[in-house]
Amino acid sequence: MTPLPADLDQKVFHQHRNLLFSVAYRVLGSAADAEDAVQDAWIKWSAADRSQVADPKAYLTRIVSNLALERLRSTRHKRETYVGPWLPEPILTSADTAEAVTDAESVSMAMLVVLETLSPLERAVFVLKEVFGFSHAEIAEAVERSEAAVRQAAHRAREHVRARRPRFTADRSRRREVTERFFAAATGGDLNALMELLSPDVTLWTDGGGKVRQALRPVVGAQTVAAWFAAIGTVSYQGIEPADMNAELVEINGGPGLLFSGPGRVIATVTFDFDADGRITAIHNVANPDKLQAVADGTAHDVGTR
Repeated sequence: MTPLPADLDQKVFHQHRNLLFSVAYRVLGSAADAEDAVQDAWIKWSAADRSQVADPKAYLTRIVSNLALERLRSTRHKRETYVGPWLPEPILTSADTAEAVTDAESVSMAMLVVLETLSPLERAVFVLKEVFGFSHAEIAEAVERSEAAVRQAAHRAREHVRARRPRFTADRSRRREVTERFFAAATGGDLNALMELLSPDVTLWTDGGGKVRQALRPVVGAQTVAAWFAAIGTVSYQGIEPADMNAELVEINGGPGLLFSGPGRVIATVTFDFDADGRITAIHNVANPDKLQAVADGTAHDVGTR
């Protein structure tokens, strides 16, 4: 095989860059770590004997999968000693992701939270098999395990995810409508309107990472959660007065979400899980400033699976 010219090498890598980020982000749940994995993949790709690469897409996916798996193992302890609930790092997503139901679900906060409960190997195998449709043989090569070990990990991961993923979700238009109503009720301090939108056993998860003041345990129950959000327009938050706070409806992780910002900075993101009737069953509130960089830079990611 004739080696590719350097500029063509760059073009080939750039052609698959979105896919590589999509794989790494689902494995890691962190946009910053995913970007690092993609950058490391570029370094490996640049140094490789590409005359021996028959399928650049498969080759690059193998590289980034392995890098993401290594990175996930190395960050595991940090997550286990994290202050309060650990939530994935939110990203802005493009409308294309929202329109592809499977892609959107696999990058949703709800799914990423479930994936966080898998072992690093199970998580990587699940993402590659169930989301990206790789064969057991291809995954075995990517994660440097036997095919039998990959099959076992895939089975364990699939059963685990099936038992924990949200059972029902309303259709997209219903989710957006409820999010808009929640947005209006929260910014207007309308406790009764909020109560109507929440499931009785709704759970609020807040991630401040010890950097900003947040609940260190899940907040459970419609009354308590509604009161939490009804106070948004009446109290200062992270030193920002209500009059100086801006809230907008945006596309986060493949679904409608809320973005709160103040002068010069993003303060928090809020995303929702829904039941079949469109009532909110869980809320994920990320306020750790370290996890808001990807949202703050304003880039909408294409996290499609092709």
